[in-house]
Amino acid sequence: MSFQMSIGSSDLGRLLGREDEVRLLTSLLDGVEGAGGALVLRGEPGVGKSRLLSEAAALARDQGFTVLSTTGVQFEAHLAFAGLHQVLRPVRSIMERLPEVQRAVLETAFGLREDPAPERFRIAMAALDLLGEVATEAPLLIVADDIQWLDRPSFEALAFIARRVQSDPIVLLAAAREGYPSPFLDVGLPEYRLGGLAPAAAGELLDSSAPGLVPSVRDRLLDEAGGNPLALIELPISAGDVGSIGAASLALTDRLERAFAFRVSELPEETRRLLEVVALSEGGVVREILAAARAISGDTVGIEALEPAIGAAIAVVTGEEVRFRHPLIRSAVRQQVGLSESRRIHEALAEVLREDADRRVWHRAALISGVHEGIASELEEAASRARRRGALAVAVTALQRSAELSGQDQRVGRLLSGAEIAFELGHREAVAEMLAAVEQLRPDPLQSARAAWIEEVSLTRPLADADRVNALLSAAEHAGECGDRDLQLDLLWLLASRAWWVEPPPATRQALAKATRNLGDPRSAEPRVLAIQAYADPFGNEQAVLDRVRAAAANLNQDTDAARFFGPAAVVVGAFDVALTLLGAAVEGLRTEGRLGHLPRLLLLQGSMAARVANWDVAIPSAEECRRLAHELGEPQWVAAAETVDSIIAGTRGDEEAAERASAQAERVAVPTGANITVAFAQTGRVLAALGAGRHADAYETAERLFDPISPAYHPVIAFWLIADLAEAAAHIGRTDEARVRVQQVEAASGGGTRTCIALGLLHARALLAEDDQDAATRFDEALHADYTHWPLQRARLLLSYGKWLRRQRRVSESRAPLRDARTAFEAMGCAAWADQARVELRASGEASRRRDPSARDQLTAQELHIAQLASQGLSNREIGQRLYLSHRTVGTHLYRVFPKLGISTRGELVGALASGQGAA
Repeated sequence: MSFQMSIGSSDLGRLLGREDEVRLLTSLLDGVEGAGGALVLRGEPGVGKSRLLSEAAALARDQGFTVLSTTGVQFEAHLAFAGLHQVLRPVRSIMERLPEVQRAVLETAFGLREDPAPERFRIAMAALDLLGEVATEAPLLIVADDIQWLDRPSFEALAFIARRVQSDPIVLLAAAREGYPSPFLDVGLPEYRLGGLAPAAAGELLDSSAPGLVPSVRDRLLDEAGGNPLALIELPISAGDVGSIGAASLALTDRLERAFAFRVSELPEETRRLLEVVALSEGGVVREILAAARAISGDTVGIEALEPAIGAAIAVVTGEEVRFRHPLIRSAVRQQVGLSESRRIHEALAEVLREDADRRVWHRAALISGVHEGIASELEEAASRARRRGALAVAVTALQRSAELSGQDQRVGRLLSGAEIAFELGHREAVAEMLAAVEQLRPDPLQSARAAWIEEVSLTRPLADADRVNALLSAAEHAGECGDRDLQLDLLWLLASRAWWVEPPPATRQALAKATRNLGDPRSAEPRVLAIQAYADPFGNEQAVLDRVRAAAANLNQDTDAARFFGPAAVVVGAFDVALTLLGAAVEGLRTEGRLGHLPRLLLLQGSMAARVANWDVAIPSAEECRRLAHELGEPQWVAAAETVDSIIAGTRGDEEAAERASAQAERVAVPTGANITVAFAQTGRVLAALGAGRHADAYETAERLFDPISPAYHPVIAFWLIADLAEAAAHIGRTDEARVRVQQVEAASGGGTRTCIALGLLHARALLAEDDQDAATRFDEALHADYTHWPLQRARLLLSYGKWLRRQRRVSESRAPLRDARTAFEAMGCAAWADQARVELRASGEASRRRDPSARDQLTAQELHIAQLASQGLSNREIGQRLYLSHRTVGTHLYRVFPKLGISTRGELVGALASGQGAA
């Protein structure tokens, strides 16, 4: 037969009607030295996806590529990393080249080691590095067929890899059946939809596979096949005559399955029995298939029994494996096996696999219903093993099946465990399904509290419903009374953090503050408790939180989790300088541990705080990395949040168009979801851009939105951060009386902490809004004596205001020094609009002032800047790649572009080049 389906066949025969597709695949392979790539082929069964993958594999081998492959099998979808292991198994010897930590990650994922569970992104990164090592010897082609049936952890790892091979000599080709979801497509990989053959090619293929057909039969077959190559080959073979082809009303897939079933039915009984075992097994290992068949029949069955199936092009035996030539044949055989016979086959396979606990339990659990606690317990153990290996999706499936076979006492707990893991994966539909089942089982109060937490944390909803908030507070209190402090804190952290994202009604805020006061003294409480108390009552707990986070920042020996709670607590109380230190520690810890799911939120906060103090070396890369990871994780709210950081950066640096564009993009996502925090941050960039451009009326109106309870931008805490901006705008447009009222509002509500954004903002605002000249002099003197060590932007803006005031007081010579200092600071920070304001004032004072040329480092993209910074610290390309979850070749490509932009030729020159024009630290 000329139409072979097995990848790697040495005799593929002639490929008809696919010239365009072959050219596309050839171009990917030919261009691999310049850039790697990925492509997903989609199409109906039998349309030729596997055949094209075979063609690509043959072309690649002819060009000296290493070819690695995997094929999804339905029954393997619950086996952790089965697909990824299939790809990497031929190159496991090269794992010795990897750092020990990466070898350990892969060996743990594949069940070869009993280390703590690795994060899924660390597994994917280790696999990428291993494949990168393989590609150093020869370009690499990875072929993944039937990806719709790959186990989810392998699926996600390959998608991660496919997005990062643009600088490696690696091509990943995947094929997916139409109608199935694919994370390969969700992450934006290119897709090619494969349709049927053109009429001429279809006719030629039919004539070569079934010569001599009478015209009427030939025409009907061409019409019914619709250009599907498999149909053009298989339907004539099984039809015998046109009347037995099948009802025209059946879908083509169903008719092909009927055709295959017909051909299988003509095979000897012993062969059919072996094929039934193959159809219900997952591995297709010949010795296992033969052992199971012997257990069923009690007779000696040898491999020769497969010869009729091989001769009929039903099955293929390669080495130690037997598989069907096409997935539709497996489906056809499975449908022909009766229920009782299927049960016997699964029992036989379970007995054969008694040393392989994971595979064995799934055969034991097949086709049974009712309560089977023994099997349910084995499935729960399988879920634990999967979780230890980092295969969370497999753990969810095992827990779901375990719950189905459990009694009432065990079912609820297993469903809740599965729902928690599904939430970690972001699988909201699975969470909702399992929680709905829990609700029907009448859980006890503690289980209800746990279910409430899972439901709330998997959804993003404002705290506008007082009854719901009270129910969650009651659930938290009950969890504490029952001794489940973790659940109590989970619920309170959920409520407190939601109160930060969307300002709740006053009564809700008060109830939440009261509930968190009972957790203990914030000066000695554990980090999570401190964060809960800070978020629940920012100003009521301000001084205690400030004392605690400043002490933590001075002693960074705490673990990653401590830093990831201390950092946000510092943000809430306006200690941006302290927050940057703590958030930096948290971000580095999360990267090292591979906990990328937590990173977008922490990167957002880090970028926002850095932007507010003009630390572009942190702000720009943080925003870029937040956006990149959020896209990959499918979290549009964090993509929108990254836009707000870009808006603040652009607004501060005087790029009005970019600030408005980023703010608008953030609002498009945030306003419909009610995420006030994101809308409020988006206004910050607009306010700063308007002030820099001298559009004071626009700045005032925009800042006022944050104080307005009916505005989607309403957020009291962030509004208070903008008090100096509002005052500056008001002073220019004659609205000082209204602004003074806002100052009094902030003074009354804030906790009076020192060296915070609000404290420094109030000092500046009071000077700008002073009642008379004497009061202004006193207020400016007070503001200028504050500690601005870590607040360069705020200091420069105060100096600019003071210089302007002095000049208008006709103290022209005195005005020059603060104006000169302000101009110099703004230029160092790249704040062009404010630097221009200082220059205008200096010229008015009689002093000339030249514009500073932008530095070379301003030409770098966000990712180039981040990579250059890490390289300047002495990190190798591989070390940088592991920190940023990029291929080390991608890092090298970025550095290749960085050097000419900076006018340097060696890594040793990076420190000096980056220091030139560096933003304030």
